[in-house]
Amino acid sequence: MAAQASQRLEGKIAVITGGSNGIGLATARRFSAEGAKILIADLQSEPGRRAAESINDSGGTAHFVELEAANEEANYAMAAAAVEHFGTIDVVVTAAGVSGGDYNSGDIEGGLKRMAKAAEAAAVNPAASLTELDIDDWRRVLDVNLTGTLLAVKATAAVMLEQEKQGSIITIASIAARDPLWGAPSYPVSKAGVWMLTKNAARTLAPLGIRVNSIGPGFVDTNMTAAFDQVDEIYDSVIAQTPMGRKGKPEEIASVALFLASDDASYVTGELIHPDGGWFTG
Repeated sequence: MAAQASQRLEGKIAVITGGSNGIGLATARRFSAEGAKILIADLQSEPGRRAAESINDSGGTAHFVELEAANEEANYAMAAAAVEHFGTIDVVVTAAGVSGGDYNSGDIEGGLKRMAKAAEAAAVNPAASLTELDIDDWRRVLDVNLTGTLLAVKATAAVMLEQEKQGSIITIASIAARDPLWGAPSYPVSKAGVWMLTKNAARTLAPLGIRVNSIGPGFVDTNMTAAFDQVDEIYDSVIAQTPMGRKGKPEEIASVALFLASDDASYVTGELIHPDGGWFTG
């Protein structure tokens, strides 16, 4: 059953990076249903434009801009576009991210090849994910997931401060921020960094009226996890470690983002909330 809209974001302007699919798109749609105008920023131009068009066709208001998350100039251009089109920024969600250096959203075949290659390397050298780590892969993941989050926060917070506005910034981390999981360290390290960045930004910006919180989803049904479903051993392991016995839905993460964006969370800052199906209950 779809969540009932309550107009909790009426009149708000929300910037959402990585808004063309998955958690970002679900959040954009939910925020729009709650009364916000949406700026979708994403590297993928066509899916991003379609996402904005789908919101406009549903009676909402959305605009798309292309964004290379790790590019500082692009992030400032994104913030400027929000001001140009909507006048201000009230809410930010940083959903742009990659799971590996050569990750392409929606490329399930590529994901399966990466997993097979990692499994073959591990069979020969159990420490291959660390000792044979491709440093370019490491840099790309850290650039997009961590530096990209910093740049988005930096650019959008500057607008809020210049306009002397209160606001809410929501970063997307992961259960990997607290659990190294398996495989290469790049992704969990990047998400742990997002968590510490969130706490630092929250401490810095709280006296100025800006709340900063993070969401650390468990395994959610998105393009990033789609390849896992094709490998029984991995899928079964994920489900076995999730007490609720299923992957989450992007809309369920969007509901947490809505809480953090709204006045219902007016005394909440510097927190990491895990909608994870019970992953951390053990």
